[in-house]
Amino acid sequence: MDLSKLKPAEGATKKEKRIGRGQGSGRGGTSTKGHKGQKAQAGYNHKRGFEGGQTTLTRRLPKFGFTNPTRVEFKGINLDAIQALAESKNLKVISPEVLYANGLIAKNDKLKVLGRGEVKGALEITAHAFSATAKAAIEAKGGKAETIVTVVEKA
Repeated sequence: MDLSKLKPAEGATKKEKRIGRGQGSGRGGTSTKGHKGQKAQAGYNHKRGFEGGQTTLTRRLPKFGFTNPTRVEFKGINLDAIQALAESKNLKVISPEVLYANGLIAKNDKLKVLGRGEVKGALEITAHAFSATAKAAIEAKGGKAETIVTVVEKA
């Protein structure tokens, strides 16, 4: 193999489209930009969402809804998922760190334990919140439902 004879595969490269280089180029005159108009002018650029002067979609649609700045998003994990994890890993203590290590929640997720499924043994579960049915189910089997208290910062 001779490195000096390497070249791209047939049809892999195209010739550059050189516009605005006179009549002999085959693209003279208007240089493929049509006649006059905003887009034919030098330095044409437009904003994102620009519709040629027509009122943009973002301004035609009404504003609605509300985003609560103090909303707390919880990642819900059901009892059946916790029970399956406890059985497979032989665990008695479940915390957000354990769930993160096993890929059930993200690192900064706030954890809420939900009541679908059942707990088969006494588990000590630590979470940011519990549903009433989940807490009752855990404590009915002799387990412990411990709530993590987070300090809310006020701006």
